[in-house]
Amino acid sequence: MNANTNVPKPFRIAIAQIPITRDVHKNADRIRQAATEAAKGNARLIQFPEGMLSGYAKETVQDWNEVDWQAVREELKAIMALTAKLNIWIVLGSSHPLTPPHWPHNSLYIISDEGKLVNRYDKRIISYTEVTKFYTPGTEPVVFEVDGYRFGCVICVEINFPKLFIEYGELGIDCLLFSAYPVDAIFDIKARALAAIHNYWISLATPAETASFINSEIIGPD
Repeated sequence: MNANTNVPKPFRIAIAQIPITRDVHKNADRIRQAATEAAKGNARLIQFPEGMLSGYAKETVQDWNEVDWQAVREELKAIMALTAKLNIWIVLGSSHPLTPPHWPHNSLYIISDEGKLVNRYDKRIISYTEVTKFYTPGTEPVVFEVDGYRFGCVICVEINFPKLFIEYGELGIDCLLFSAYPVDAIFDIKARALAAIHNYWISLATPAETASFINSEIIGPD
């Protein structure tokens, strides 16, 4: 990815398309393996699908009582420590617990190459099923910068709401990180259209379970 003449060198992104289970420890092992492989390939950032660490609600997780939140916290700390060793940024999908009785956020953890949790994007537009049983919506866009490139974040069904993509364009991003657990291939078509309309890159991360109809990919502004 090379956004403009003010940035001296290309930026390498790795995108994981790996299985997601309800076992937090198994998910974390796969995250570490993928991040290590990406670092060996000189990637500066690796992006994971929606719900990668905690397990994805409605598919691998049917009820929040099934999730070991202590394991999520412990494994997140271990992954953060690994990023510093690997000198790589990680954008990691996971549910983020809130104080009961509030449902969790559907989030992307943004972890720097120094092992710091620098921000968290919480999915802002959620479905009826999600808002009534699974998730609390977020409220703010998130933009962060790595090596002179500006990144934004969206999750899953937010692909259907152009106002979010317009907003990120106004915030001057170079690449939008779109993590999802899609139900059909239309997400790919919409992402390609939005990249062209708004003239920025879109990085799409999806799990192995959806590989029969949609792949993780980098989409150029063209």
